Amino acid sequence: MFSEVACFFNWEVFNLRNLSNKIYLLLDCLFVNVAICIGLIIKFDGDVPVVFIRMLPLTCVFTTVASLTVFFLFDIYSMLWTYASVEELIRILFATVTALIVQYLFAISSHILYPVSVYIISWMISFFWVGGSRYSSRIIKNLKINKKKRIYRKRIMIIGAGEASSLLIKEMKNNKRSIYEPIVAVDDDNKKHNSQINGVLVVGGREKIIKAAMDRNIEEIVLAMPSAKKKETLEIIDICQKTGCKLKVLPSVYSLVNEEVSIKEIRDVTVEDLLQRDEILLSIEEISVYLKDKIILVTGGGGSIGSELCRQIASYKPKSLLIFEIYENGAYDLQNELVQKYKDELDIKVIIGSIRDKERLNYVFSKFNPEIVFHAAAHKHVPLMEFNPQEAVKNNVFGTLNLAECANQHNCKKFVLISTDKAVNPASIMGATKRIAELIVRYMNSISGTQFSAVRFGNVLGSNGSVVPLFKRQIEYGGPITITHPEVTRYFMTIPEAVSLVIQSGAMMKGGEIFVLDMGKPVKIVDLARSLITLSGLKPDVDIDIEYVGLRPGEKLYEELLTSEDGVDVTKNDKIFIEKAKEIEYEKYIQEIKSFDPGDFESSEKVIEFIKRLVPAYRDDL
Repeated sequence: MFSEVACFFNWEVFNLRNLSNKIYLLLDCLFVNVAICIGLIIKFDGDVPVVFIRMLPLTCVFTTVASLTVFFLFDIYSMLWTYASVEELIRILFATVTALIVQYLFAISSHILYPVSVYIISWMISFFWVGGSRYSSRIIKNLKINKKKRIYRKRIMIIGAGEASSLLIKEMKNNKRSIYEPIVAVDDDNKKHNSQINGVLVVGGREKIIKAAMDRNIEEIVLAMPSAKKKETLEIIDICQKTGCKLKVLPSVYSLVNEEVSIKEIRDVTVEDLLQRDEILLSIEEISVYLKDKIILVTGGGGSIGSELCRQIASYKPKSLLIFEIYENGAYDLQNELVQKYKDELDIKVIIGSIRDKERLNYVFSKFNPEIVFHAAAHKHVPLMEFNPQEAVKNNVFGTLNLAECANQHNCKKFVLISTDKAVNPASIMGATKRIAELIVRYMNSISGTQFSAVRFGNVLGSNGSVVPLFKRQIEYGGPITITHPEVTRYFMTIPEAVSLVIQSGAMMKGGEIFVLDMGKPVKIVDLARSLITLSGLKPDVDIDIEYVGLRPGEKLYEELLTSEDGVDVTKNDKIFIEKAKEIEYEKYIQEIKSFDPGDFESSEKVIEFIKRLVPAYRDDL
């Protein structure tokens, strides 16, 4: 024990470094002597024998000398007690116990021994007073700080009463900079009802959410159910939206092993959370085999889809990642991001160029010899392409043909085209040009040793130009939110989700397929808008108006994922299907494309006639 005690000794502390420690020294003199007196009184119920009273002066002198000497040796008088922690309290415990032992040994040697219980009682009192006097300063300071720097705290309801919730509530209460004040908790586990979690009452299950929010003036609700199933989470979010409170979520368990759940991880509930589906299961081994140590080219690599493709491909350790992009800023930002993450472990080359420039493409393929191509470069904004059909054809049709022919000439192994549901029975120039691109890919697969395939999916949340960022900006401006039609619906998927399935499709492709991704159920855009308003803590049609402005050029009320009545073939991944496409005369089809006179690009009418010849299903009168 003494060896453990000795570790606290500091022999160069026999000086008092500040006024507060001088005051503590005087108080300690008082504490240890009064403690002896109280010990005697308690032991003898107030009737202290005269013999012990006569011994008291000498006992007090030695008690004072012994205690203060030990306290100095334990460095008690050099600490900043306003920042004291458990470690300092343990130091006081060892110091007072050591002082007690020294006193008792002296009493035995000098024959002025009190009953043992007197020493024990006096030690308990002195430890309480010595320690309490130090920690009282910390408590007083904290009270002053809280009073002086009192910040407004939002009244919070916590959904969930598990380990993550417990740690989250604890940090909300202990973090001086926290803007959250946990008021009440809700959990569906009946055993937790009417109990407390770190001082916060669990009032009941989800049926209590609306009432508790109203009764306790809740401002925000935090979902702290990181292990809950998607369906359960969506049901609870739906209930929470009816309260009018702003919704936040703790997305996953953060370092629970080390008991670290940070309020920094709390984020707003997003539309992505409302549309979330079951986790996508990928064949990591299958993907690794075809991507690892390969030279991979991503066109449009600086865009929303292309950049996410690059991020996910990078994690599979390719030999080289070629980012081909005409817009340098996006490519530059992505390059910096990947270099920061992978440093020298990833060979990244950013190539500025256009897929319209076949000479530039030939140079890239000759110099870098890409083995796999992901083609994400395209003009995709529907209304803009209606007024610029020439540019849509130049980029989406002839740019794709240029790239595909280069891939064939240079013996690439795989070529994956990123397509869209707007290519199905297209009502827009953009959709029709993407349909032509799909057919180019199927033609190239029929004549090439390279495997060519396309992957078709609907809208991706958060992509450049998508509806969600537009709605968010309109909400920030105070509204109104503009919607084309009350019945318009769209398929939605998150960018990482879509890209993961694109990469998985690349692993499964044998050539010639048009893969169709499971987009879930179509979403009414007006419902999406109302959810966004509610998630912002506002009320639809009260705080933010919704206006209908009519369908824009090229838009349809709803999108389709299949062109063929024959349906789809299933794959081993339940989120990926293959369209049963009808065969066409590909040679004649490509000849029609190549016979287009570049001079006709000056006429929008001739460009549209060209599109209609290639895509009979295209209708511009919808």
